Amino acid sequence: MRVFAAILAACLPLLGIAWIFNLPEMFGQVYITEQYLAVILGLTVLAGLVLKRQPPVPFAVDLLFGIGALAGWWWLALNYQDWLLDPVNRGPEKWVPAVIGIVGLFEATRRHCGLVLSLLGVGFMVYGFIGHFAPGIFEAAYLSPPRYLLYVYNDSNGVPGLVLGVGATQILGFIVFGAVLTGVGGSAAMTDLAMAAMGHRRGGPAKVAIFASSLFGTLSGSTVANVMSTGVVTIPMMKKSGWPSRYAGAIEAVASNGGQIAPPVMGATAFIIAEFLQIPYAQVVLAALLPAAFYYLLLYRQVDSYAAANGLHGEPRETLPRMGAALKGSAPLVLPLGVLMYFLFWLGYAPGKSALYSSGAALALYLATKGRALSGLKELPGILVRAGETLIPILLVCAVAGIIIGTINVTGLGFALTLALGKIAELGGVFPLLATTAVIAIVLGVGMPTSGVYVVVAVLLAPALVRNGIDITSAHLFILYFGLLSMLTPPVAIASYAAASIAKSDMWQTGVTGVRLAFVAYLLPFVFAFNPALIMNGTWLEIGVSCITVYAGGHVLAEVLARKSAFGGGWSRWAAAAGGLLLFSATAIVAPATPWAIGAALIGIALLILLAVQSRRGAAPQTEISNETLNKGAKDARS
Repeated sequence: MRVFAAILAACLPLLGIAWIFNLPEMFGQVYITEQYLAVILGLTVLAGLVLKRQPPVPFAVDLLFGIGALAGWWWLALNYQDWLLDPVNRGPEKWVPAVIGIVGLFEATRRHCGLVLSLLGVGFMVYGFIGHFAPGIFEAAYLSPPRYLLYVYNDSNGVPGLVLGVGATQILGFIVFGAVLTGVGGSAAMTDLAMAAMGHRRGGPAKVAIFASSLFGTLSGSTVANVMSTGVVTIPMMKKSGWPSRYAGAIEAVASNGGQIAPPVMGATAFIIAEFLQIPYAQVVLAALLPAAFYYLLLYRQVDSYAAANGLHGEPRETLPRMGAALKGSAPLVLPLGVLMYFLFWLGYAPGKSALYSSGAALALYLATKGRALSGLKELPGILVRAGETLIPILLVCAVAGIIIGTINVTGLGFALTLALGKIAELGGVFPLLATTAVIAIVLGVGMPTSGVYVVVAVLLAPALVRNGIDITSAHLFILYFGLLSMLTPPVAIASYAAASIAKSDMWQTGVTGVRLAFVAYLLPFVFAFNPALIMNGTWLEIGVSCITVYAGGHVLAEVLARKSAFGGGWSRWAAAAGGLLLFSATAIVAPATPWAIGAALIGIALLILLAVQSRRGAAPQTEISNETLNKGAKDARS
């Protein structure tokens, strides 16, 4: 059974590679995109049902159910071109396979992505069938059941549509790339580089976690997967060096979550944003650059301040990899990333194809290494299986997102939501609208993968933001940020809880600590919603003023959150927090090119100089870990 499931999983990336490189046409076979999407989705549903069994249900039942769902989607692929010429006929030969295929999709989604997403998809389908009975502005247009069912089943605005297309091409390419990098030692090289660069610094293991998780997170496409892969190394290292358990877990969770908003890959969500906005992928990367930089800079600032206040030193240099050796061994990471950048930005290839060329370069380098040719070929099936298993939940999310998008389009629900949120803006202004959107995004994002969070929330809420004057790119990034913050926000902070399980810390305390460490992610979207200069949409003066005020204000807030004695403690600490918040949001309150904003930037520069001088005076020497610190870490680990 396990071998059969592994073969099915390995077939998914192989099928995607064949489609991306246009192999069917080379053999004289011409298919349209929707046919390919139906084929790969049917295979995904079958593989998903077989891989995640539900005892005591016998394997034979899962297999028969999966084959039925596979047949339902492959029937669509087989007949798609004929059905394009016969859209009026909606007989049982069409809707019966649709029912079987969609039911199989929901069950596979429940097993791999949780009950929340599956119920969300079911809820939208229920609305599609009976939404015409809803009261007020939420009354849907009436559609006969066969018409609605076939719309989400076979229309290019439904399941075999934009989002599944991105998942089965662009995201698939990067999933393969990530699996190949891990298989050839790229992730190990990444960890060695992080250890060599940051391990000896104040609070070093925490800085290693930030560095390694940011690099791995942008490629992995899953915050929890990132936590579980890098956290098993970084969290015990942090605890050993004296970090409290809750801080060790929270730092890893926050750093891993930031990978989903960090260019160049952004957990593959950047490609979906580019498709939604119909703009070049490079433009999305450029827009996301400054917010992601501030996210990590201010996380680093908090970690450094906490380490300074609590006497947490770095690891002894002799226990760390040498930078020269780490750089020498970084070829499995650096060369493929260089090839990726070359094909993606210099030649302008499609992202999925660029990722596959980079995967080929990584594999070729590994196989060319002395003595590795035979072992490398033996590892190839394992790489394909890992890529397929990672791909299954992503494709399922994309397919359910197609149902949601199709329902919103055909029922008019999107217009109703835009109207409802528009009334909030009329009553209280744009800020209440943004706050409401943020809360909805966090709630809807609970338990959903990155791409699913973004797609669902963007389709539902982005039009209302744009209609009320928010820049369209700012609106989509705002939604992405708050959708991802569901991973860190209690009471259902999945990333923090996963890290807490490794750190053996209290889950609630870890979640609350994660919110403090990620404060910039809660504040920054409001700033760039009002001030698009932070996403590179403005003059150089506006961008410069915005960067200075955000970093200076964030620096003050980081000090306040990291040290209880910051700025003297007591009321002066609260006053400093208020001042830092005001400076942070200065360019959201007034335009960044105004004298008031420029004055705030000058104050910010002076404040940064003052804080730097104070930090040098009070800096602890960079020595190896003391016995007292080790004892403190051991005591905390036991607690």
